[in-house]
Amino acid sequence: MRTVFYFTKKELIESWRTAKFGLFIVIFLILGLMSPLLAKLTPEILKHTVGDSFALQLPKPTSLDSWTQFYKNLTQIGLIVITLLFSGTVSNEVSRGTLVNLVTKGLKRSTVVVSKSVSLFVQWTLCLGMAFFVTWGYTFYYFPDNKSPHLFLGIIPLWLFGIFLLSLVLLCSTLARSNYEGLLLTGGVILVFILLNFVDLAKTYNPIALISENLLFLQKRAVFLKYIPA
Repeated sequence: MRTVFYFTKKELIESWRTAKFGLFIVIFLILGLMSPLLAKLTPEILKHTVGDSFALQLPKPTSLDSWTQFYKNLTQIGLIVITLLFSGTVSNEVSRGTLVNLVTKGLKRSTVVVSKSVSLFVQWTLCLGMAFFVTWGYTFYYFPDNKSPHLFLGIIPLWLFGIFLLSLVLLCSTLARSNYEGLLLTGGVILVFILLNFVDLAKTYNPIALISENLLFLQKRAVFLKYIPA
């Protein structure tokens, strides 16, 4: 456990010093700020682009619009960002030879994998939590309604899918010889899951379901326990 602790600490420090963690924080902070602001400003933007008559026909934005933007941004941009940032987690170190000396001197490979996993999960949890609470604060300020009553039921599936995606990224990076191979492997697996989501029998067990029903969880229009297999 002590070895895992120190190697995890090394991974976090390295991620910070190489600006990956900092970039992760900045991007997710921007995504968290963008969501309620886009929901608030969209009617005004449309008013100045397509005219008053069309803008007046639009319903007044609510907290649901803000959280719709949040999950759209996180699933379309945020998950791509973490895949790009961490696709070379293992393969880059193997190609540089930085792990060779440590492994030959007795460092267990399982320690390397567990430490890198913990490091990635910690960074994901912190950044997702930051984006979530920023969006929550601004949404409550701009849209003080009761249309989004179950916030945590919506965010938990996204957090779980992020854990799954980072585990997949780490696996593909271990199998691949380069950063690009790891990206291709990860993208290929995700594409398979997306295609499987069109099969009704597979939906219950498909991890993609965890990022496609968030607004339903938010409004408690979907049964959370139904998605336990996913």
